[in-house]
Amino acid sequence: MATTGLPRSTQVDVARVTESLEMITPLWSVWILMTLSTQPLRYAEIKPRLPWLNDGTLHPKLRKLSDAGLVERTEVSQGHVTYGLTGRGADLLPVLTVIAAWGESHLEKPLAKNKDTGKLEPLATVAPAQNIEDTLALIGPRHATPILWALKERGASSAKALSAAAMPSYRLSNVYPQVDRLVSDGLVRKDGRVYELTANGHALAPVYRALSAWAKGSSLADADTHPLWGQAPAQTQAKSGPWLTTQPRVPAPATPAPAATPPALSAQSPAAPATAWKGGDLFSHQIPARPIALPQAGGPRR
Repeated sequence: MATTGLPRSTQVDVARVTESLEMITPLWSVWILMTLSTQPLRYAEIKPRLPWLNDGTLHPKLRKLSDAGLVERTEVSQGHVTYGLTGRGADLLPVLTVIAAWGESHLEKPLAKNKDTGKLEPLATVAPAQNIEDTLALIGPRHATPILWALKERGASSAKALSAAAMPSYRLSNVYPQVDRLVSDGLVRKDGRVYELTANGHALAPVYRALSAWAKGSSLADADTHPLWGQAPAQTQAKSGPWLTTQPRVPAPATPAPAATPPALSAQSPAAPATAWKGGDLFSHQIPARPIALPQAGGPRR
């Protein structure tokens, strides 16, 4: 368990959430979980849905998700093996829905070229899967969650106090690049020598409530309150639905998928809110390999 200077109960909670994030933040993990969300699939059925992943990448990712207890490999008969979500993997889907909703509300919209004018303009709608990946890129790094939790619990803190609370086994100098990255991402603000959560940082409450509940094995319906991150409004309870994928976070290889394989889903942008999932909602376009940049008005940059 990661060591922090937080109270014992908080430290255990932070460790569980951090371990949960470590399972899903590696690149492509969310895409694979989404692809398997509707039914178990054979490897030959998974690969056309994720054509940018070669065998040397997809096989290890499936194995790692199996080792994490999120995916199970079932030998139906000799030569017939399927991959599907475990109960824990299926329980994670509503959590991903909550993460996507935060991204939709609090991340700046990426720019895309207007077909008529040729100018770069913010997209009107961002696909939920992109919001999930971009949100995980903000809170997934090793020390991000302990720092955010420490600021939530203690309020405005100096770097020294923050280091003692979130990174006690490290030198004081090690906390600066970690917290400054969160400042650049728009989750923390610096006022002189004091750091505190921004409105977007405080708004991570539903994300951390959901992750904490899943990490403890509780359903979102049974665990809509948290001792630190508060209570979830009844009207914002997340619902999940069919999850499929089409396009990757980084540009896909030039070789297209086989023509005989139908696309996993439409490339259209989602027409419904992030909390009402439909097949085809998850991707609308490709996104850059490095989505995080300096914040501007409107929310953290991707």
